[in-house]
Amino acid sequence: MLTQAVSTTNFILHNLDESLAAQLRKAASDPGLAFYPTASTAECLAVAEQLHADAVFCSSEPRGYRTLLDAIRRRGLSVPVVVVSRIPEVSEWLNAIEAGATDYCAAPFEHRDMSWLIQSALLASQHVHV
Repeated sequence: MLTQAVSTTNFILHNLDESLAAQLRKAASDPGLAFYPTASTAECLAVAEQLHADAVFCSSEPRGYRTLLDAIRRRGLSVPVVVVSRIPEVSEWLNAIEAGATDYCAAPFEHRDMSWLIQSALLASQHVHV
């Protein structure tokens, strides 16, 4: 069973390879942020519901993020999804946004950029919950 502190901001790292996930965690290294890796869509949904996740960062593999976005919609969850890529590509970014992702980011991750992205995801999460 997962436990969380009251003041923790919870993010799911879905289907990200370990090196990419480590880079993202390092760039976002602020106190109060917790990251939970998931591998399957079912696991991601369960963790998102249990933790009331603030956002999901998922792999840029189109089939994977589309499956996840569809499952989130079907389940009626209101969690922002940020597609994460190793290499920035405009067409990949546009496809992710058109599929329903909240945002897109690519390595190398900078602390300033990750702070902005996290704040943006948290704002999106608040608007969805209102």
